[in-house]
Amino acid sequence: MPFSIPPTAAVAAAATATAFPSVLRAADKAGTKNAVVGSGEHTYECRHGWGGLPSHLKWGETHGVAVDSQGFIYIKNNTGSSGLRHQDCIVVFDPDGKFVRSFGNEHSAFNIHTVGHGIDIRKEGGTEYLYLCHTWANLVTKTTLKGEIVWAQGTPWESKAYTAPKQFIPTNIAFHPTDGGFYVSDGYGAGYIHRYDKVGRYVSTFGGKGGREQHGKFSTPHGIWLDDRPGRDPQLCICDRANARLEYFTLDGNYVGTVEGLSYPAHLDIRGDVLMCPDLHARISLFGKDNQLITHLGYDPAWTDKVLNKDGQGGFIMRTRPETWENGRFIHPHDACFDKDGNIFVVEWVSDGRVTKLRKLG
Repeated sequence: MPFSIPPTAAVAAAATATAFPSVLRAADKAGTKNAVVGSGEHTYECRHGWGGLPSHLKWGETHGVAVDSQGFIYIKNNTGSSGLRHQDCIVVFDPDGKFVRSFGNEHSAFNIHTVGHGIDIRKEGGTEYLYLCHTWANLVTKTTLKGEIVWAQGTPWESKAYTAPKQFIPTNIAFHPTDGGFYVSDGYGAGYIHRYDKVGRYVSTFGGKGGREQHGKFSTPHGIWLDDRPGRDPQLCICDRANARLEYFTLDGNYVGTVEGLSYPAHLDIRGDVLMCPDLHARISLFGKDNQLITHLGYDPAWTDKVLNKDGQGGFIMRTRPETWENGRFIHPHDACFDKDGNIFVVEWVSDGRVTKLRKLG
């Protein structure tokens, strides 16, 4: 098998060993310095609140992030949560955080502008395209980098998995390595993974809802990625979020194995031998080529307990109270991606949005 399946206890022990060094130097007493998280070659300076929005825009819940070949950063946010229901849901910045453009309000015929979620970029024949998941609009779209729609796909009736359009609630997309096709995770709907060909025609389906005792089934398959790290056979990696694990599959949808010890995995990205998983429970996890845990960035168990309101009545209260957030800590990382220099951009599921640039130091 081309990856390890670490037992939960082993991962928990590794997490404990790496948790407390993950914030090396917090802000000084005046709060004027950026925190530094991680260690060794995985050391980063935290720049919370990265990217200057123009006055006519306001963040909703920041859900997705992707970087194009020129280094421009695309942020997809849920503008409906900000109360500005006719605001663009995709905002583009240059590598220095300067606003470039925004778009997405022109999709209002589909009611997309209020439901921003997954966003990924693929180059096809020298041209880059956005692949977008729109949750409560029950749509997947392919657009140019300026937002012109190439096609839109709704509920995959061919799968025989649905009896109503609203049962399909897509969250993220992964790309086939050779045939130009792609996969869609129905993370908030019926829990299936759907495969399409290069022009968006339905091919096949696998998965569906199931608990931890059912490998190959999911409880919120929220994120999906092609794991094609060097020396590995390309496989699909699914963030089985509510089951607190990663599930691996062949490109044809056959179950291969499981990585345990996650908390609430949201999505994935890869750089070199490193697999990165933004975890909605207040941390960014980095795994090595055999899926051994390297470190949790920004992690502290006591902080996570506060974020999850474990001493209160439950519920994610801190996400609405930015005055309680701390330098070098995360609230609810929903997506994260590397740029070409190894910096990391993190977007969080918080009420008014937050983008953090982790500037690579190590």
